[in-house]
Amino acid sequence: MNPPALPRLHVEFHCHTHFSGDSLARPEVLLRACQRKGINRLVITDHNTIAGALRCRQLDGQCFIVGEEIMTQAGELLAFYVQEEIPPGLPPVEAIARLREQGAVISVAHPFDYLRKGAWALSALLEIAPLVDAIEVFNARCVLPGANLQAEQFARQHHLVGTVGSDAHTAFEVGRATLLLPYFDDAHSLKQALGQAQAQRRLSPPWVHLASRLAVWRRKLERSRRPAWPMG
Repeated sequence: MNPPALPRLHVEFHCHTHFSGDSLARPEVLLRACQRKGINRLVITDHNTIAGALRCRQLDGQCFIVGEEIMTQAGELLAFYVQEEIPPGLPPVEAIARLREQGAVISVAHPFDYLRKGAWALSALLEIAPLVDAIEVFNARCVLPGANLQAEQFARQHHLVGTVGSDAHTAFEVGRATLLLPYFDDAHSLKQALGQAQAQRRLSPPWVHLASRLAVWRRKLERSRRPAWPMG
């Protein structure tokens, strides 16, 4: 008898928790959103930290994958199956080399969304294209109509597979852009699975950006209300 076929996985690759300064989403809320929406794996990609992803993995080690969204000197990278946190502000080639050392899967976040500071100049993107595994070809938070199309065209021209993501900063957004993949359980098998991906994608409404602004303002208000420690 043949062994039973492993289930295909419904995967969200770009999501933030309250460990990102522009999100208030807590791990428990994100887990419930995954259960409600039928998402099997959720990659936590907080800005320049894996602390939230590690907290999520403690909550549910099967659902959550440790990732990071890393601001380099040229633009933002997405990394999946991160073992050690990568600091912001590195040259992109150095950030990629550090990720390679730990066996992470590397994608490029919303490369042509020039309304965000994490977008990439074409010259910088061309430099790193041979060094990464994938391009984020659809980001549900992109407002510019051509940003995702340009990313998809770039990936095709450079023979790179595509990832998609909601870039969720709220539980409402989780699942707006996902991939249906063959079963995987580590970075190596994920790389193989990405070549057989089926994308499901919907743009998020523009008001989700306001939710991020509100999160930033709330954090500032909370900090301003903290009592100052008396001088000793």
